[in-house]
Amino acid sequence: MQVRGRVRLDRRTKKLVGRLGPGEIAVIEHQDLDEVAAESLIEVSPRAIINAKESISGRYPNPGPALVLAAGIPILDNVGEEVFRLEEGQLIEIIGEEVFCDGKLIARGVELTAESVQEKMAEARASLSQELDKFVQNTLEYAKKEKDLIIGGLEVPAVKTEFRDRQVLIVVRGQHYKEDLLAIRSYINEMQPVIVAVDGGADGLMELGYRPDMIVGDMDSVSDRALCCGAELVVHAYPDGRAPGLERVKKLGLQAKTFAASGTSEDIAMLLAYEKGASLLVAVGTHSNMIDFLEKGRPGMGSTFLVRLKVGSILVDAKGVSRLYRGGMRAKYFFQLTAAALLPFLLVVGLSEPLRQIGRLLWMKFRIMIGF
Repeated sequence: MQVRGRVRLDRRTKKLVGRLGPGEIAVIEHQDLDEVAAESLIEVSPRAIINAKESISGRYPNPGPALVLAAGIPILDNVGEEVFRLEEGQLIEIIGEEVFCDGKLIARGVELTAESVQEKMAEARASLSQELDKFVQNTLEYAKKEKDLIIGGLEVPAVKTEFRDRQVLIVVRGQHYKEDLLAIRSYINEMQPVIVAVDGGADGLMELGYRPDMIVGDMDSVSDRALCCGAELVVHAYPDGRAPGLERVKKLGLQAKTFAASGTSEDIAMLLAYEKGASLLVAVGTHSNMIDFLEKGRPGMGSTFLVRLKVGSILVDAKGVSRLYRGGMRAKYFFQLTAAALLPFLLVVGLSEPLRQIGRLLWMKFRIMIGF
């Protein structure tokens, strides 16, 4: 590899993509690069990616690195902490597996290839059963700690958004969430549900022309533009009441309620809507399986398990709906539809003498034009 460009650095990938430009070099610290992060990087089209940690460790089959390489973006992996000595905007050069700045060696790593990534993926699949066993144990431990989510004891904040007897669309920045939103666009336009975005899900909604009624989350992966769109804001706080995301909201001159609870932000979004009397919850992009949670960096899904037990009677999970049916209109359906539309017209022409005369004239004109 031989790449030259200016660097953008951030230990949190989702923060970096907000200021990363096309042709720049992304410097990240992301163990086991997940699919959502990979897709956000691909959208920006950096010249290369330097990861201080392992983009794929072999712990579980994360698809992120394969997606990035397939997009033609090289990855220099596992270079270590030294790379963060670089300053934002500095011009660097990657030669082979080494990083240089002003002619000085800054860091050394391993260039990922499609073959090396596939080997790691195969290794991860082989050990997945062991990872599953650990994940189940962790889930049970988390469930014991987070049981208040289902048995009560949580103080749900008073909010202005009206949920009573209304359908609610909850949008999480998860795998293929934009495609899923497009797949249910007719539902959104027809039913006009209350739209609740979880953190960065708000930006995806706005890109598609929808404004969320409420934004719930830590406020660490949502843009200022989305926060200022007029949605009601609910900051997810720790069980002890600390809410680091509230400071960012206040700096923007905005007001927000806090919801102190364990679990994930998508969990409390569902709980809030449920406790406020929603008639139906439609969830898009949510995390619902082991791989989702390993990608999220969470060792167990106790809170999600408990919350889904509580709200399951009104929950419809629309994750993956865009992949349920990908086919377009088949040719035979098109001809059948055309024939069905023409049949009434042909019957009218056959029963009307003036229309039959017009038809004969048009047929004669057509024959003359083609010289028949």
